[in-house]
Amino acid sequence: MVTTLAIDCGGGGIKASVLDGAGTMRARPIRVPTPYPLPPALFVKTLLALGGQLPPADRATVGMPGMLRHGVVVATPHYVTRAGPRSRVDADLVTEWSGFDVRGALSDAFGVPVLVLNDAEVHGAGVVAGAGLELVLTLGTGLGCALFDGGRLAPHLELSQAPVRWGTSYDTYIGETERRRLGDAFWSRRVRTVVDTLRPVFCWDRLYLGGGNSRLIRAEQVAKMGDDVVVVPNTAGIVGGVRAWSLVD
Repeated sequence: MVTTLAIDCGGGGIKASVLDGAGTMRARPIRVPTPYPLPPALFVKTLLALGGQLPPADRATVGMPGMLRHGVVVATPHYVTRAGPRSRVDADLVTEWSGFDVRGALSDAFGVPVLVLNDAEVHGAGVVAGAGLELVLTLGTGLGCALFDGGRLAPHLELSQAPVRWGTSYDTYIGETERRRLGDAFWSRRVRTVVDTLRPVFCWDRLYLGGGNSRLIRAEQVAKMGDDVVVVPNTAGIVGGVRAWSLVD
């Protein structure tokens, strides 16, 4: 049976576990805070140390924030900052991360095949039904987005960086900082507004709301979103590590 080391890399923490072929965790998930500043070399070292605390695996799946193409970083929003999300961007880190071959570096470090995707895409792999157009939005430090068509992963869109109003991106508008400022009740209403706004853009068959903050959306706001919207557990960011291999070309 093929085993998979699944690593979910967020702006505030990095979680990992080892899964069997059915996607069942073979070890209790472990978590470490995301270190900052975070150049690529430290990122690789951190993931290698995390994996070393878990049973050996035949392959690894890594989900990380930002735009990636074929395992290469185009842009990553949090890891180029000096002290974490919402802190000052470091120009040297932008240069180091741009074009960095994460998949190649991690494959060399772990000595096994590695699949690297946007973290929302791995999350989505753990929950999509494989029928119709399915959109996954993850709510955490910022906003993650993944789109699936008939169970196949579509090209990534960095929706989080799009302006929702003048001077404010979706990442900021419904991210963790705003949730803390507004409180869960007002923030939940804002999430519902975003869902209503995006519905005519994607015309999804099913929308999944995941990520660490999805559990904080008030029930009355979820009910108003409609039957085509489903709140899913944050553990999908890890358990999707197995299924992700079958959903990409």
